[in-house]
Amino acid sequence: MEAVAAQVKQLAGVASEAARKDIIIALRDLAASLESTDDTMDRIMYLHLQVAGVRTGIGLKLFDMLAASGIPLNLQHLARETGASSIFLGRLLRYLSSIGMTKEAGKDTFTATNVTKALASPGNQAGVIHCFDTVGPMFQEMPAFLAKTNYQDPKDSANTVFQAAWKTELPVFLWYPQQEETYAQFNKHMAARRESMISWLSVYPIEHETKGWNPEAPVFVDIGGGIGHQCAELREKYPKLPGKVILQELPHAIEQALPTPGVENTTHDFFTPQPVQGAKYYHMRGVLHDFPDDTCRLILQNIIPAMSKESAILIDDMVLPDVNVHWQATQIDLTMMCALAGMERTREQWLALLDSVGLRIAQIYVHIPSDHESVIVAVSK
Repeated sequence: MEAVAAQVKQLAGVASEAARKDIIIALRDLAASLESTDDTMDRIMYLHLQVAGVRTGIGLKLFDMLAASGIPLNLQHLARETGASSIFLGRLLRYLSSIGMTKEAGKDTFTATNVTKALASPGNQAGVIHCFDTVGPMFQEMPAFLAKTNYQDPKDSANTVFQAAWKTELPVFLWYPQQEETYAQFNKHMAARRESMISWLSVYPIEHETKGWNPEAPVFVDIGGGIGHQCAELREKYPKLPGKVILQELPHAIEQALPTPGVENTTHDFFTPQPVQGAKYYHMRGVLHDFPDDTCRLILQNIIPAMSKESAILIDDMVLPDVNVHWQATQIDLTMMCALAGMERTREQWLALLDSVGLRIAQIYVHIPSDHESVIVAVSK
């Protein structure tokens, strides 16, 4: 068995990112094929407990301590550091070790694995907290909400699983700012995800496409760009890019926006007409997947009148294949459905949406093939 594991690790070590993920899926399917019915049911029925156990471990800072230690730690040490019962810690850590989150190094002694080290990252911890504390109740509500609506695809962002779960009439992005700690964890989680992701700038030939652009004209307008990470990355990677770089967001985000030199931080609601005329690029990262088609049309129709012949809308979102969509993409798709009545779209769905407002796809650049992350270049017909 060790020889087989070593061979698989060797293959994964030289594989591309997409091929490495294919290996993981193949191993998952192999493991499932070896399960008995009881194995399968016990695994599925207790999936809730896995994230609950990890969330508890984060609260106790167990992953932080194990990852920081160069040696295994015993229960007495961990109980002293956390103030928790050593009996309880033994039960929790034996469970976490049994599912691969930590590792038993001996009797009542535990050590870190690569998974432990991942769970010690503040950004990753924020993701677990966000998914367990905020998204978890929404997933619990999903079956009942869909049954009540006769399993129709949600189309109203003010009437989703999220509102039912949290007993609110507010859309997600109006609810979040009122939850200070929750909103902080969400933003920390999203910032961490951005840092680890391969950017669209790795594949899009922006220097070539903007050669000779008027330095006094707007070159890049980031619509709904959060606190400005995309603008900051653009300025850092291409400091000599000609033209104005403009961040547009709602006031609460602009108040926290990065003070990046060469970036104008401005307030704008993308449900109102676009005020910046004739920009080379109107960019939206992860915006349109938040909304159903009718709302996306409204957003796009607010941009189109501002476009010149040289303008393009850059839509940085997933473009799903027709078959064999990766699980990391499908889970985001259902999360968007539950929270916002949004969706991840296939190429055909993007074509239909853009065509309905008089746009066409000039090109699609894929920057994370395994997750189908792409930038769509949309221009006027």
